[in-house]
Amino acid sequence: MQAYFEGLYFKQQNEKESVALIPAVHVDGRGRRSASLQIVTDEGAHQIWYEGMEAVISRAQNRMAVGKSVFSPEGLVLDAEGGGVRAFGRVCFEGVTPLGYDIMGPFCLVPGMECRHKVVSMRHRVQGELNINGRRYVFDDGAGYLEGDRGCSFPSRYVWTQCISREPSCSIMLAAASIPTPLGAFTGTIGVVLTGQKQYRLATYLGARVRRGGGRVCVRQGGLELTAELLEKNDHALSAPVSGEMVRLIRESVACTVRYRFSRDKVPLLDFVSRQASFEWEDEEYQGV
Repeated sequence: MQAYFEGLYFKQQNEKESVALIPAVHVDGRGRRSASLQIVTDEGAHQIWYEGMEAVISRAQNRMAVGKSVFSPEGLVLDAEGGGVRAFGRVCFEGVTPLGYDIMGPFCLVPGMECRHKVVSMRHRVQGELNINGRRYVFDDGAGYLEGDRGCSFPSRYVWTQCISREPSCSIMLAAASIPTPLGAFTGTIGVVLTGQKQYRLATYLGARVRRGGGRVCVRQGGLELTAELLEKNDHALSAPVSGEMVRLIRESVACTVRYRFSRDKVPLLDFVSRQASFEWEDEEYQGV
């Protein structure tokens, strides 16, 4: 039995608070199926485990049901308890913004990749309310982001960041990871900058090159350059898959302080600091800030 995992990542934020919900299904090398729901806020992270039969996923529709909770590009219904958390509520999404084509580009056709990423919506409006351990999170014209991953394991080394900003109005996603191949590993990168209706894509398959270190990642592609610099983290422990088992601990800041700079032909298009950016950095050479 081939190990496997598949999960979705829903982030919603208001002017001061952020909540990420990560439903997932996983199958280990022995064929044992399980499911989980991770809930991440500014204050902490919780994980609830489920039997495999309690989860249903539709990859084509980007929908998942885990226990009594339902997740989709139209919104979500949260009804979960366990792992020291009681969470419930409902939010609706409007104006989902997909990409023009698969973020993996031609790599989506390569068999046997360790992890495949997808971006379902770079930005959408969020209306509704969530209650997590008695704390209310109200989203009145809030903002949301939706992505997903599937494969057998998370990359051994990677950096990922995401940001939705009202001022300036933009949405950014950037990732760089060590990609194993039979001939050795290489560093691949994917990223999107959404400003207004314009989408700028940066990717290895488009000629992008990445430099990272010391909490800073910079991607250059022709005349485009995107830099994300982690200024202050606020990270919490999450579980990540290794050969289909959620046994690896990673650290994610669902809302932290990051400076983003984006230019075209050396002309600055964006330069701002967000205090609601999300950031993950998994690299033995990185000591944090």
